[in-house]
Amino acid sequence: MDATYDPAALSVAIIACNNEATIARTIESVQGLAGRIVVVDSGSTDRTRETSRDLGAEVIEREWEGHVRQKQFALDQCDTPWVLSLDSDESVSEELAGEIRRVVLSDDPHVAGCEVNRRVWFAGRELRYTWQPEWRTRLVRPQCAKWAGYDPHDRLDVSGPTKKLRGVLVHDAFADVRELLRKQINHGLHAAESYHAMGRRPSVLHLALSPTAAMLKQLVLKCAWLDGWRGWACAIGAGMSAAAKQMRLLELAATKRDSTGSAP
Repeated sequence: MDATYDPAALSVAIIACNNEATIARTIESVQGLAGRIVVVDSGSTDRTRETSRDLGAEVIEREWEGHVRQKQFALDQCDTPWVLSLDSDESVSEELAGEIRRVVLSDDPHVAGCEVNRRVWFAGRELRYTWQPEWRTRLVRPQCAKWAGYDPHDRLDVSGPTKKLRGVLVHDAFADVRELLRKQINHGLHAAESYHAMGRRPSVLHLALSPTAAMLKQLVLKCAWLDGWRGWACAIGAGMSAAAKQMRLLELAATKRDSTGSAP
């Protein structure tokens, strides 16, 4: 199949900011798979841009406007029949690369996009249960796809049939516990900002219940405990993210009330 495969039919769209530690793995995993690799960088102060260029990627510098808008901009820069959208801490496994080749080569008109299973790596080890399965639409015909959702919970919507691919999208999410806690709390804070903008009303009951629910979802429904201490840490991190979201949402609502003089 590879003898007739044309990489020019596929572009890869990547958003990045200060991802020097992971961007090389991301780009290297799609070299030879895609004819064009586009990295949209939002103000990196490390060597993210230099590393990307050294590995043959096109780098576009653009101010950060949120996950949804930034990813849509990156997608819009690609005019090939197929586009693979990646974050700068994600890389394509060999099995998934083979699946992508088959999709692009066959170019089935009845397929508008493909879902891939993203699997988290934490502290140097793959998590086989935590957050699994995590199906994400990433390989699309660009004319059929549009980024939607709210920050930081973006999604790639496709108008047409999709299929699931074998293999995994490796997510180098957390190098250590410090990064886990930082990212999970920031994730919750950013979600609260979006919720507030959408008019979502907070409650102390949600603050009391949602952190435990988020933790138990991972431990009980996803069997995160089978991933050892890493699974326990991620489950607790998910609870902390939920707590940060609800606390910030309550704070934003109180600040709004105070500024308008409304009754609590």
